[in-house]
Order: sequence, then structure tokens, then C-alpha cells
Amino acid sequence: MDNLFTWKTPRLELFSAYFSGGFGVDLFFAISGFVIARDLVPRLTSSPTVASSFRITVSFWIRRAWRLLPSAWFWLAVTLIMVVIFNQSGAFGGFRSNLAATVAGVLQVANIRFAETFGQSEYGVSFVYWSLSLEEQFYFLLPLLVIVGRRFLPYLLLALVLFQLFSTRTLLGIVFRSDALALGVLLALWYRQETYIMVRPAFLKGWGTLLLLGILASMAFVGALKVVAPVFSLFALLSILLVWAASYDMDVFLPHGRLRKLLLWVGARSYAIYLIHVPVFYMTREIWFRLSPDTVPDNRLFLPYLFTAGLLLTVLSELNFRLIEVPFRRRGAEISQRFLTGESGRPHEEGDGMQRSKG
Repeated sequence: MDNLFTWKTPRLELFSAYFSGGFGVDLFFAISGFVIARDLVPRLTSSPTVASSFRITVSFWIRRAWRLLPSAWFWLAVTLIMVVIFNQSGAFGGFRSNLAATVAGVLQVANIRFAETFGQSEYGVSFVYWSLSLEEQFYFLLPLLVIVGRRFLPYLLLALVLFQLFSTRTLLGIVFRSDALALGVLLALWYRQETYIMVRPAFLKGWGTLLLLGILASMAFVGALKVVAPVFSLFALLSILLVWAASYDMDVFLPHGRLRKLLLWVGARSYAIYLIHVPVFYMTREIWFRLSPDTVPDNRLFLPYLFTAGLLLTVLSELNFRLIEVPFRRRGAEISQRFLTGESGRPHEEGDGMQRSKG
């Protein structure tokens, strides 16, 4: 919220301390690791040849690219254009730093640039791309790790989690943190074991909403402590607990109703919201700077800023979802399936599961 509200008040600082949303990245990582690995890993481990494993891997990468890159690159371009033509207030920062940030985002090395510039120089508006770069780096390596590691994969992932849990978190360690992703993959591996069914949390029926609120409150409290070393590991552990409870599809967290529908809408557009929210915050500041250039921003602008940003974020994320995400995702699925089955249209042994892939 600091990128939207440039002034400070005790209430805003308290809200920012507990609800800055930093834990949302780790929760997203845990969900992503589980959903993708639940489909991808079994197909790779059951693949009979190196050639078929390679085909599955490339098919997966194609789907990922068409799913994520069109929206990511579009908003990188929009941000760079805004720096040039809609930046009287200077909210968007300088062109040089934003150009470098755009290049880092396109090349999927934004997390490295984030570590290099943190506390040293201006990053640019697209700083949230550090997490997207980290995720794509992880999913570039995961299929290769599955192919090479096979039966040792759980132990390799567990070692990665334990190392990050007990190591001192440097800045590089933070921008390369993968414990939530690895835990998501480990949960996906456990998903197919008999013991997974044995610990089905039937007791959560009627109590799931309290568990959800309790874990989210715990994440907010942990984030407010500002103790860097264990915070991200705690985020990862609490996140995977939520994903584990949700993985049984028992509808334990929220009853059917309007709130559930609203959250499902938000979830479907969460990628767009994540990409767009920071540019929207700066757009809001620029809009109100132009509307009242002589007014020093303070708490009188809280509701106008909040309403403007909310409206822009809702409209733009919906347009992005309908006009960019859905069409390009479908196109990517078609290209991926065609690559997987071959131009002849005859499916390979591992091709059937691709249609169910979330990646």
C-alpha cells in the first residue's frame, strides 16, 4: 500500500505492517508448486524414454510461456509507455531504470536485478516481476530435476526446504527462496500415496473457516515482526498447511454464497491483479496529481485514491483476463498438445494427461 498512499499516518503504518500482503507470494508459490507438480511429475516419472520425457518437458514449457508471458510482457510495455507519456508527477520513476527493469522482466532475471538494486538504486515500477522470474526459473529446472533425480526427487526437495529453513537469509537467499515451491511439489508427490488419504482432515468440516482466518492472521503477525531470517520459512510452512487442507476438495474454508463467488472471481484473475496492481497505484497518483496539482497528498485523498485504484484494478484485470489470458492460454494449450502428439495427431503414451495440466 506504500506505493499508493505516499503519506504516513499511524493507522496506515499499522495496516501496512500487518496486511502488506508479503505472505501472499509464498502462498501463491505453494499453490503453484502443488497444482503443477501434481500433473507434471507423474507424467515425467512414468515416461518410458528420454525422448518422450523431453517432449513432455518442452510441451510443459510451451504452455507456461503462452499462459504467462503475453500478460507479463504487455504490462511491461504499458508501464514503459506510462513512464514516457503519463508521468508528470514522477511517480513512475526514470526511463533508464524502468527500461532496465523491463529487460530483466522479459529475460526472467528480475529477481537478480532486484537483489542488485535493493537499497542501492531505483528498480523501476515492475519490481513485482522478481517473483515471476523466480517461479519460471524453478519450473525450468524442475522437469530436468525430475528426469535426472527420479526416485531421489523427494529427498532433494526436502534437503532444499531444510537448507532454507535453517540458513541465514541473505538478500540473494530471499529473492531465490524456493521452499514454498518445493513444499508444494512435495505435497503433490504425497498426494498419490495411501498415507495421504489416511490423514484426510474430516474434522475441518465446520471449522475450516476458522483455520483459514487463523493461519492468515498468523502470517500477518509473523510478517509484522520484521525478523527476516525465519519469516519466509514460516510463511512457506503456513502456506503449505493451507494448501494441504484445500487439496482434499472438501470445501471446508468457505460456505457457498456471494463471498465464495467473489473470491473465486479474484482467484481466477489473481495473476492479472498481481501484474497490474503496482502500475495502477502509480496511475492513481498521477491522475490525482493532474486533477489537483497544488494539493499535497494527505488523508483527505484516502478514499479518492482507494476508489480510483480499486476501479482501475477491477476493470483492467477483467479486460486482461478476457482479452489476453484466456485466448493466449487456449492457443498455448493447442500448440503444446500439437507438439506433444506430433503433427500426425497420433498421441504418444504420455500425451493424455496434458489436457489436464494447469501449467
